[in-house]
Amino acid sequence: MIKSILVPVRGDGMVATVLGHAAELAKKHNATVDVVHCRAQAHDLMPPGLSLNDFARKVMMEQAAELANRQEDHLRGILRRLSRDFGLTDKPISGGFAACTFSEKEGRMADVVKQAGRLADLIVLPKPQRERNLGQSSLKSALYGAGRPVLVCPGQLLPDETFAEHVAIGWNGSLPASRAVASSLDIVRYAKRVSIVTDGKLQPHGPTVEELINYYATRGINAEVVKFSGQEPSKALLATSKDIKASLLVIGAYSHSHETEMLFGGNTGRIVDNTEMPILMAH
Repeated sequence: MIKSILVPVRGDGMVATVLGHAAELAKKHNATVDVVHCRAQAHDLMPPGLSLNDFARKVMMEQAAELANRQEDHLRGILRRLSRDFGLTDKPISGGFAACTFSEKEGRMADVVKQAGRLADLIVLPKPQRERNLGQSSLKSALYGAGRPVLVCPGQLLPDETFAEHVAIGWNGSLPASRAVASSLDIVRYAKRVSIVTDGKLQPHGPTVEELINYYATRGINAEVVKFSGQEPSKALLATSKDIKASLLVIGAYSHSHETEMLFGGNTGRIVDNTEMPILMAH
């Protein structure tokens, strides 16, 4: 049951994207969207390597704190407007309305995600920007530190009426894939179409596609099977999901360790880097 959706935000231009996707799910599940602004600490805004006397340092720290306050006030105003635009209320849930709360925590976004995410049903994050080295640690923290399912939202994409109506399930029989299936069950129940997308190569001793079909069937969900092939499974999975017009992809994340996949280049990393659709991931 999805009742608490965590949306950690910062000034990276992705607020509308993540809040928009969180709002669509919140309205379907009468959930609360908990927006947490990751406030930069004053000393992190100081110019690095600059030698200052005590008075000058005090003045600059005060200016940095004032800048952080202005950034928070500006972001809070943006979030209020967006939450109204996306159909959320700032009051507790009543009468079937989904609510949006706003709070602020100091520190690194990865640490905030780990602390606030462990009691969330879902964490919504923007797609990591590898070229700016932004977002990888937050995604790792959500999957490993908080241990919660994560919805990754790409680019400046805003959800429309098709979001999560056709869900593609990337299936290889792995433990992360089975956790992704379990974590997305409430979302899949609302879908109009569910496709199990597989290349037929299952992990040893993993459940088969037929067993996954039966798993869904006992829960009142009809799922079809879509086969794909290709030398690069990540690219073929994304292409097939796009071809069948899926609007959400569910996958297991990092069957190997995150460090191993980052070092040698794993399927999960390539899928996240190249996706143009939202991805729900679980480890």
